Amino acid sequence: MINFLKNVSKEMKKVTWPKGKELTSYTITVIATVAFVAIFFFLIDLGISQFLNLFFE
Repeated sequence: MINFLKNVSKEMKKVTWPKGKELTSYTITVIATVAFVAIFFFLIDLGISQFLNLFFE
């Protein structure tokens, strides 16, 4: 277990973390993508529901 944690520590020192500007850009991209996908599937679900209501109501 100790050897594993030492190796993790060594590997973490090799990681290059994003700077503030990059992090902001990545965060905005992720939020915009999630919002787009959520709205897309909401509209698809709404359309399918309305279509099925024509036949089963």
